[in-house]
Amino acid sequence: MTKILHVYRTYFPDPQGGLQEAIRQIALASKAFGHEPRVFALSPHPTPEHVECDGIAVWRARSWAAPASCDLGGPKAFSAFAKAARWADVIHYHFPWPFADVLESVVSPTRAKVMTYHSDVVRQRALGRVYAPLMQGMLGGMRAIVATSPPYAQTSPVLADTKHRNRVRVIPLGIDESSYPQWGDDGVLQRLGLDQGEPFFLFIGVLRYYKGLHTLVQAAASVNAKVVIAGTGPEHAALQAQVCNFGLQNVVFAGQISDAEKVALLQRCRAFVLPSHLRSEAFGMVLVEASMYGKPMVSCEIGTGTSFVNLEGETGFVVPPESPGALAHAMNALLDDGELVEKFGRAARRRYEALFSGPALGKAYTQLYQDVLKNRP
Repeated sequence: MTKILHVYRTYFPDPQGGLQEAIRQIALASKAFGHEPRVFALSPHPTPEHVECDGIAVWRARSWAAPASCDLGGPKAFSAFAKAARWADVIHYHFPWPFADVLESVVSPTRAKVMTYHSDVVRQRALGRVYAPLMQGMLGGMRAIVATSPPYAQTSPVLADTKHRNRVRVIPLGIDESSYPQWGDDGVLQRLGLDQGEPFFLFIGVLRYYKGLHTLVQAAASVNAKVVIAGTGPEHAALQAQVCNFGLQNVVFAGQISDAEKVALLQRCRAFVLPSHLRSEAFGMVLVEASMYGKPMVSCEIGTGTSFVNLEGETGFVVPPESPGALAHAMNALLDDGELVEKFGRAARRRYEALFSGPALGKAYTQLYQDVLKNRP
């Protein structure tokens, strides 16, 4: 049994995000292949220090501050990380988290090390320039660097660097279907004013600046169906104001939803829409969720993994970013053509099973761990 220590800034049971869910899925998938995963993370309230979530042990130290979404720990974080690292056979870092680079530099654990490179440092460019030397040192110490899609490996200036390119492997993110509720909560349909069988388009996610939801609201004005926006976040008030200014009646804000409500919405929607327009959307786990439920998708071409999960003309439509007309045209095509919806949905499910399922994820990471341990100096 290989002992794998995942390292990232926060983890369950603290408030979740897409990257924490991606780590959970990697851990669950590798556990199914006989590995023992644990997670080291920081938490603003790390009492108790050791907890268990979904059968995965989580070791926590205190997060003292989180400037630019970069949790920072105090002295105890270093000793806690050193103890956790001694337990592991493989330390699996998840990038970006600059404080992990500091932990690695100070503690210098003598274990096989790999990294899943989830995203470039996109928004904090000034911070990125200061951080670059530390980042390069961290990357140089990895036995393997995992990109989550071929497009991201090709378009990331960091991954394409000749210093790292020969250690880059592509393993898509994925979802273990058994980790989701078997039945959805259809009560959410009534709560949102959706009639049984009524076609609607769905977005799920944190309402952030890079999600392109301003474009979705503009597109909704030309779509004769409801558009459900599920989630909360810093753009919520601005989006509500935009809907009021346009006088739209078909945009429904669902707010925070439960896992069972999410399943119901995914099962019942006509198609899933992810209008993200910036590279901060590095992969799009919600697209994998839509694929798992056999739903066609509409996304934007931004040179990242979104166009790898959603293949243009096969599982849905890929349109130019920030183009309300193109987005509305794609949505209307799916609204008007039931056979096309079925065709795209079947292809999305097949692609999920082949590339993004729990067994596919577990098999790929098992091979990676075996390789880095076999080739360890």
